[in-house]
Amino acid sequence: MMLGVEWIALATFVPAGLALNLTPGADMMFCLGQGIRSGPVAAMAANFGIAVGGMIHTLAAGLGLGALLAAHPLAFDVIRWGGVGYLLFLAVQGVRASGPLGGIVAKGLRPAQAFRQALMVNLLNPKVILFILAFLPQFIDPNRAVLPQFLFLGTVFCCGGLVVNGVVGVFAGKVGQRLAQSDRFSKALGRISAGVYAALALRLAMLEH
Repeated sequence: MMLGVEWIALATFVPAGLALNLTPGADMMFCLGQGIRSGPVAAMAANFGIAVGGMIHTLAAGLGLGALLAAHPLAFDVIRWGGVGYLLFLAVQGVRASGPLGGIVAKGLRPAQAFRQALMVNLLNPKVILFILAFLPQFIDPNRAVLPQFLFLGTVFCCGGLVVNGVVGVFAGKVGQRLAQSDRFSKALGRISAGVYAALALRLAMLEH
């Protein structure tokens, strides 16, 4: 057990989180854009800005969920079914995604600017905290302290994002440009992400308090 998280839950969480980190989203596209337009240093600065924003969202979600669970046991089920609905929405969006990945390309920025902009983009995106509330509770034991589990799993997830988005940003030269213009690659990743979200929605729907 690590910070209240069972090893079995962690063994399930790591590959699921990595699969989600590997699917394209606004964070990955921002790092890709920085790698193409501003170079690897700015891409990594943006990458860390995104990770810091993710941890702030995780802390906020953990504090709120912990309070709800402590005061209202039924809140777990309310959040769970809200998460099911949101994950299914993401799955539908993944199926519909068919545009080229190059739709989000950031202008060239200095590293400090890239960090600040990535942080703000992440913090001002309400879907991030909704996703955290939909994804992390599947691997949390509500009978133990919730916040430490949230922070630990959030750290693991953000570290995975740092690695994946960092690789995308640093090596976003000619290869990144080709991926950004590939409709076929974009459609394939959209279907993969839809499958991941649908599977998580099913798992969350079957979860018992």
